[in-house]
Amino acid sequence: MSELLEIERRLEARERLSGDQALWLYANAPSGWLRERADGIRRDRHGDRAFYNRNIHFEPTNKCVYACRFCAFARRADQGPDEGAWDHDADEFDRILLAKPTGSITEVHITGGVHPDRGVDYGEELCRQVLRRHPAAHVKAFTAVEISFFARKSGLSLEESLRRLQAAGLGSLPGGGAEIFDPEVRRKIAGGKAPAHQWLEVHETAHRLGLRSNATMLYGHVEEHRHRVDHMERLRDLQDRTGGFMSFIPLRYRNENNALSHLREVTPEEDLRNYAVARLFLDNIPHLKAYWVMLGVPLASEALDWGVDDLDGTVDDSTRIYSMAGAEEKRPALTSAELQEIIRGRGRIPVERDSLYEAVG
Repeated sequence: MSELLEIERRLEARERLSGDQALWLYANAPSGWLRERADGIRRDRHGDRAFYNRNIHFEPTNKCVYACRFCAFARRADQGPDEGAWDHDADEFDRILLAKPTGSITEVHITGGVHPDRGVDYGEELCRQVLRRHPAAHVKAFTAVEISFFARKSGLSLEESLRRLQAAGLGSLPGGGAEIFDPEVRRKIAGGKAPAHQWLEVHETAHRLGLRSNATMLYGHVEEHRHRVDHMERLRDLQDRTGGFMSFIPLRYRNENNALSHLREVTPEEDLRNYAVARLFLDNIPHLKAYWVMLGVPLASEALDWGVDDLDGTVDDSTRIYSMAGAEEKRPALTSAELQEIIRGRGRIPVERDSLYEAVG
């Protein structure tokens, strides 16, 4: 086990793991060892704190120009409600926002399908609408794929598009749309979707403008461990340049109602090992999030022992992206008290955070 001893030495010396070492960990590291080492790094970074926030998700539309094979959410622009399509108008968004008392939420998370008729002006209006109803809320909105399309539709550069969205109230970017960066895997699962270099360019541009963002990785479909390591290495390289990523969120592929439904989902043990490897390898991204909506509460809670320090937020039954694909939580909503209880149940101290990971209260 000379390789494990060398990895131990590097971790003790706070030296960076190589891609080959991360690949070795996926294939060979004992699960107990992975859990212990990842949990140790989490503890060194965050002590016994585990984070959550008070957020809602809004998905304006699921009409999309792309037809990703892993996606159960998207519909064509010509489909209607009887085929599972929606396109919420401003009044519907207002009803959602006004249902929340002032001060009850700190973040509005907006992502959706890439609608063929929507440009930067549409994104600007969504940001302004949030702040008209909840002036103190943080707007975390639009995947890099959405922003890239907004820019093309409006005939603007990425920088100009992001500046306009920022001026309208955009506070940070979610991490969606990253999927897997490897071009061959991306072609198999995401067809004509914006390539990896565009996703990375959007986030690098956002970081340069002072916007923070998050990063995801969709795993457990046709990719191999080497593709996961390549994906994380590209994120790590960008983080070295900009320091703009706040959290990394591994997202498990769910296999209901999509073109890849013949694939078996990964086991819970693989989920947990994936979190641990990510925590060991991504030495420059501060937070590791287990998205409870996708994993289900029991497994997300267990992930707190595998390097994870964040569970996302209350969500409040306002996302359908994962429930449509067979996620454990069909009506995802937790109260702050419930999140605190989950965190305390793992022996951690619950800390409510804002969207930029500053403690609230």
